[in-house]
Amino acid sequence: MQSYLGTVVAALVAAAIALLVVEVTHRLVRRLGRNSLLMGELADHAHRPLKIAATVLAVQFAIRFSTGYAVGDQWRQVLLHVLVLCVIASTAWLVAALLVVVEDTALARFRIDVPDNRHARRVRTQVVMLRRLTIAVIVVLTIGVMLMTFPSVRGIGAGVLTSAGVVGVVAALAAQSLLGNVFAGLQLAFSDAVRLDDVVVVEGEWGRIEELTLSYVVVQIWDDRRLILPTSYFTSTPFQNWTRTQAAVLGTAEFDLDWAVPVQAMREELRRLVESTELWDGRVCVLQVTDATGGNVRVRALVSAANAGNLWDLRCLVREHLVAWVREQRPTAMPRLRTEVGDASSELPWQWVQPRRPVRRPDGGVPDDARLFGGSDDGEARSEAFVGPDEPVDGHRFAEGESDDGARRRPRDGRERDDAAEPARSHR
Repeated sequence: MQSYLGTVVAALVAAAIALLVVEVTHRLVRRLGRNSLLMGELADHAHRPLKIAATVLAVQFAIRFSTGYAVGDQWRQVLLHVLVLCVIASTAWLVAALLVVVEDTALARFRIDVPDNRHARRVRTQVVMLRRLTIAVIVVLTIGVMLMTFPSVRGIGAGVLTSAGVVGVVAALAAQSLLGNVFAGLQLAFSDAVRLDDVVVVEGEWGRIEELTLSYVVVQIWDDRRLILPTSYFTSTPFQNWTRTQAAVLGTAEFDLDWAVPVQAMREELRRLVESTELWDGRVCVLQVTDATGGNVRVRALVSAANAGNLWDLRCLVREHLVAWVREQRPTAMPRLRTEVGDASSELPWQWVQPRRPVRRPDGGVPDDARLFGGSDDGEARSEAFVGPDEPVDGHRFAEGESDDGARRRPRDGRERDDAAEPARSHR
């Protein structure tokens, strides 16, 4: 009886000493954590697993050295085996906590609450994916080490290795979809195709990447719904990424109006509107007539914003304001169905509106807000990106009678002109 009591007392004393050492270490690390982010993370994440691992390890050593009187007894072997399993599990927990501390310390250097956070979101995505992968590897290794402590498992190891080829083929066939998603998740993490907080359009839904794991991706749709997609979807299906290179985006608002619409006045009204709101980022404000068929003209307003959320509100604001402006200030520009009755004098009722002369700049060009691929530095850069720096985009060369390959074209007046024939005609 005294031997059993001595074992219990030894275990309790060992546990108390381990807890005291861990508590002193924790207080010291927390004090150092006031000036060090790494120490602060260690104090927050590693305290509990370290306490459990140290306590179990101390109790295991105390029982092993205080039960010499029971060597060979069944209860001692079972108790020590259980304590060994607890030591393995708690040590794995401590290792996982230390890895989380390192990853959180690395993530703290990259802030995502800043306007230009593309690189930070990329790093965060990769670190989160690596965290999930490392934790999964630690769990698998821990289970394997715990199983290897059983003599029966070690005994059947040779048979398992012999049939490993067949089992591997069967497992690969059964888990090919899961493995495909895992490899797709790793590809997404390191290919930079999609990142956390990216604004995407998938399956006709506009949303934000909320969570990215090895097997699935969670897209938070604009109306707070969640769209769950496998990671293999983003490697095999085309999708739109609005924040692939930057958060700033362009958006349109289109109007079908009557031919009597004063385009320049509408363009000036759009300019006044965007300059009066904070939703516009000051980059692009263009109004153009993109189509003129079917009795109406299609007017497109193109505006830019710093992010997708501001762009949505800005597009709605442009629609509301210009619809009200047309209805109240230019009612003759509202879309209509027109029927003309024969009139020899051509004095039709809809012609009472006096036509306005087009507004031209002193240099003979068009305003900057009437051109998308020219007139401004941003427009010129967009022109080179979509057309190329060596190709004409404004049509001046074609208007002067020169084609892309230097061949002569018909002049604007429609008459052919032959410079070689001029001396002959003058001689006559």
